[in-house]
Amino acid sequence: MDYFAQSRLLWTPPSRSANQTAVEKLRRDINRKHGLKLANYADLHKYSVENYMFWLDLAQHLRIIFSVPPDPSRLFEPGRFPEVPLWFPGAKFNYAENLLRRRDDSIAIIEANENQVITNYSYRQLYEKVEVLAAALRANGLQVGDRVAGIVSNTLNAVVTALAVASLGGMFSSTATDMGTQGILDRYMQIKPKFIVADTEVQYAGKVINLLPKIHEVVQALSGQGLKKAILFPSRVSGKELTLPDLALTTTLSAFLRTGDGRPLKFEPLPFCQPLFILYSSGTSGKPKCIVHTAGGVLIQTMKGLKLEKDLIPDDVYFQYTTTGWMMWTMMLSGIACEARTILYDGSPFYPNLPTYLRFINDQGVAILSTSPRFLSEIQGSGVDPLKIGSFESLKTMAVGGAVLTPAMFEWTHKAFGSNFYLASICGGTDVCASFVCGSPALPTYAGEMQCKALGMKVEIFDPAGNNIENTGQSGELVTTRYHPSFPVGFWGDDDGKKFREAYFDMYPGIWRQGDFLVKNPKTTGLMVLGRSDGVLNPSGVRFGSAEIYSVLEEFAKSIDDSICVGQRRKQDRDERVLLFLKMREGHKLTPSLLSKIRTAIRTRLSARHVPAFIFEVSEIPYTVNGKKIEIAVKQIVSGSTMQPSGTVANPDSLKLYYKFQEIERFANTIAARATKKAKL
Repeated sequence: MDYFAQSRLLWTPPSRSANQTAVEKLRRDINRKHGLKLANYADLHKYSVENYMFWLDLAQHLRIIFSVPPDPSRLFEPGRFPEVPLWFPGAKFNYAENLLRRRDDSIAIIEANENQVITNYSYRQLYEKVEVLAAALRANGLQVGDRVAGIVSNTLNAVVTALAVASLGGMFSSTATDMGTQGILDRYMQIKPKFIVADTEVQYAGKVINLLPKIHEVVQALSGQGLKKAILFPSRVSGKELTLPDLALTTTLSAFLRTGDGRPLKFEPLPFCQPLFILYSSGTSGKPKCIVHTAGGVLIQTMKGLKLEKDLIPDDVYFQYTTTGWMMWTMMLSGIACEARTILYDGSPFYPNLPTYLRFINDQGVAILSTSPRFLSEIQGSGVDPLKIGSFESLKTMAVGGAVLTPAMFEWTHKAFGSNFYLASICGGTDVCASFVCGSPALPTYAGEMQCKALGMKVEIFDPAGNNIENTGQSGELVTTRYHPSFPVGFWGDDDGKKFREAYFDMYPGIWRQGDFLVKNPKTTGLMVLGRSDGVLNPSGVRFGSAEIYSVLEEFAKSIDDSICVGQRRKQDRDERVLLFLKMREGHKLTPSLLSKIRTAIRTRLSARHVPAFIFEVSEIPYTVNGKKIEIAVKQIVSGSTMQPSGTVANPDSLKLYYKFQEIERFANTIAARATKKAKL
């Protein structure tokens, strides 16, 4: 089938501005440095995946600060696992030093909340706050390798904590404040933090939420597990310091800072591959895996993502809406390393209303906006016209990730915000804190396509037998067949690496399989993600991704609020069938007429084999706390599993809606009987 039937040239970079992008400057730098003649992005990418010297070129181009520089003759050495080498052996550097390189009075952080209270902090103020907290942590015994965990919103306090911990060589891990107690403990009981930092009171969607009961449970459970102190941040609502007097391990932030000895900030010289961040797999049906990332790997990849893929330059205003529990928070931190004005937004984008949030983006002069397809569809469905709210004249890049951006949504977004900006769709992962497939502001954009493979990432498309099929126009597994610095060093507690290898290297030994379903356009070389490969739909041997169905449903955005498409395969079934669940917008119903139109559209746009066997209306679609649809859990449930959701499910009760579809014939017959009875009446 033609996956790219709707591809259309959407944007071409002006030649003058394309030549001034950071990625073009890097190409010219490498040509001068090595006497090469790389003519374009394709040549640059080829060099980046054939010569490991690229990563040293990139580190120098990004001006990464080393106290002991890398040895060009020794770029990596064997690591704990043969699939994951250690980069720049012998070199010394500190992540926090790279983020705090600038110390003047220019704005570093724009902290904002849903009440539109906006506070600016300079690079100098940020440095001083990190210095004070680092002194207190050092005085209280934080050492290299110790874990510090956060239950924090996206605020200055969270950023300061991460940088203070990094300056001392500790490891930082965080969850958003809306995660349930069990979800937090599923993570932190594994890594056993020495310190916890926590917000005590927050506001979301206008509602004040007291976090003290949750913190009390978490601290009690971690007592005796190596926890030395829990530091309570002031209320995000009143500014008052709230306490838990019956727990001796807790202290207020101000009291903890007073325990510091006032020593100047010292950046611990550490290996490039020193573990720094612990992130987590989705864990929708069990305890999440604790993914250990290195300081150097995260820094070089996220700076590459911001500077080269999004063209972020010093003093640009950069806004990534994110929680602290998502890998995009680590990307956001590198906005500071890029010397941009980085926005920290705490609250709901829909409170008090969507126009207020869009007006904030316009009024702050956001140049680089990172968002999600789901948010864009909310704007479209609301009927709000962004250009009636502001001109968005400062916007030069909009990067969209976390899910598939369909051709129709590409077209709508580009028009809705003025068409004078670069729109990029990106596919990356928490597993690597980097993009696999991304955009480049020096390349043209086609609706529905990701422009290119990310520099340094040798991305290929494999069939089940391990053959490269990317030039055939067929879809297959997204794999990477060459080392890069942000492979995680492993999972915390997985000493023999069994779980680590099962997660990434089992299907193709020695080759990283990301778990996404990918196809390449032979004409434009652009790429399209079709959904998670472990959720690939396979009726009658025809393999396709859920994103293809979602793309068609864009036609019905006025009636359909959300959807989830999964395969159902039970023991008694010889074949898999496709089930489509629709959440309707307020005031709309899934009528026989609409059902017929949906089936016709899928059959026309895709094929008869793509048409779901059953389409049902549901009241809720399950999501993770990071805003991703939980297709795998729904597939398991409708196929007969009795799985229980973990704490990573944002709306766990929603999964209960799908158990009744295990006996789908009986359920469908009941609905049909009711419809017939209603028609007779």
